[in-house]
Amino acid sequence: MRLEMKNIVMEFGPVRAVDDVDLTVEPGQIVGLLGENGAGKSTLMNVLAGVYAPVSGKILINGKETVMKGVRTADQCGIRFIHQELNLCNDLRVYENMFLGNEISKRGAFLDKTAMIEKCLEVFRRMKVDIDPNAIVDHLSAAEKQMVEIGRALLFRSELIIMDEPSTALATEEIENLFEIMRQLKGEGVSFIYISHKMPELFEICDVYYILCDGRLVSHGNFKDINEEQVTEMMIGHNLRTDEFENHVCQATEEVCLSVRGVSSGVLKDLSFELHRGEILAVTGLQGSGRDTLADVLFGVVPYTGEVYVEGNRMPNKARDRSVRYFMKHRVGMVPRSRPERGIHNDLSVQDNLSMGYLNAKQKKPFIDAKEEAQRFARQQKAMAIKVGSPKYPITSLSGGNQQKVILGKWLETDADVLILDNPTQGIDVGTKFEIYHLILRLAKAGKAIIMFSAEFPEIRNVADSCIVLYKGMCNARLGREDLTEKNIMYYSTGANLEGLKDGKTTEC
Repeated sequence: MRLEMKNIVMEFGPVRAVDDVDLTVEPGQIVGLLGENGAGKSTLMNVLAGVYAPVSGKILINGKETVMKGVRTADQCGIRFIHQELNLCNDLRVYENMFLGNEISKRGAFLDKTAMIEKCLEVFRRMKVDIDPNAIVDHLSAAEKQMVEIGRALLFRSELIIMDEPSTALATEEIENLFEIMRQLKGEGVSFIYISHKMPELFEICDVYYILCDGRLVSHGNFKDINEEQVTEMMIGHNLRTDEFENHVCQATEEVCLSVRGVSSGVLKDLSFELHRGEILAVTGLQGSGRDTLADVLFGVVPYTGEVYVEGNRMPNKARDRSVRYFMKHRVGMVPRSRPERGIHNDLSVQDNLSMGYLNAKQKKPFIDAKEEAQRFARQQKAMAIKVGSPKYPITSLSGGNQQKVILGKWLETDADVLILDNPTQGIDVGTKFEIYHLILRLAKAGKAIIMFSAEFPEIRNVADSCIVLYKGMCNARLGREDLTEKNIMYYSTGANLEGLKDGKTTEC
């Protein structure tokens, strides 16, 4: 398939989200689509996928103009869009999601469940993933849900697959499998449009690039003719300096804000450490190391054995309905991973989302004060540079980066002393990442105790005072800033230091 998008314009009221953009995809080509959050990438792809009808412009497939009357038209043309916000029905089974709208039937009125399950298994074997087609989607991890979405696109042999941040929830091995599948399909003539903020991925898998800024196409060409610094500068209009983070001073005091003593839960085994006021502690580890579980434990989401103290107060270790609110009332805030599923209320406005933390943790009046809500929003919009036309717009109308700023603003309004940041820059462009890094450093300087969960070494290196490396649920090392190297983190993440030890004894945190 040869695709051409010519002079595409898309507007939302007075806002021109896509401004006269051209894009071409050749058969068997992988196109990298880049730009800051809000640059117009997803809007442009929604036009291609039939979600939006453009104000002007045209789409040509193999030289023939095609009007995308809806998503089904795009499907019929062999175009599949794997959205950043996963479009799965959590209460259905995997195979039911895979064939939703394209079910296989037998004898007319009955569904052929056996045939659908077998075809699912064929795709999963090809993808080298072990997912039960009969499993309820709600029981899957975020990474497994992402693989189901990818599998659904592969199931119907699409000719052009659009991937919006597909690797956000995937581990390194799963990303390598994904790239292997993409290269195989590329050899068969399948094309891809790959949207990502992870530069190494783009340079590894993509052939050509298109860069959008404020809805306009600012550059396109071959990845082999450009480097990461040049891409970043074109995306945000100026160069970013990482050396500004090199010499930041640790703000930790003697006061302990968070104390974890002998905590076990799921894969976690007898974990102990302390977090001081003004300290930025990173936690990292490979998929399955217990990183996600620890983040949930520290906010009362999952039960655990052992003890967790916040400013001397012992927290409940049973996951009850009131547990999370108890943590919140003791000034613990959490920016969760998997923003679309855990971080935002899709049906509420931007302002309502921002107020939710305050209303649950600090609201004492029986009624919501509209004036105070407006003041909270105005305060955080200015502090976080949130780009939104109106606070009454739905939260889903914002780009991923601006949604993340709303979530951060929500917890700042609670005046939390302990901030749990679980993949705080997930699916965010490089410019917004640096904004958030500076915010984290300012919060630490203001006396907040911050524990940040991340698998990205540059992120850890930029802001962390120290880093706990988990391996099979245990603390394998706690590295000070002077020892924070990618080599050291990988060494302890893989358990290389434990080879030959029978007891698997780990270092103290």
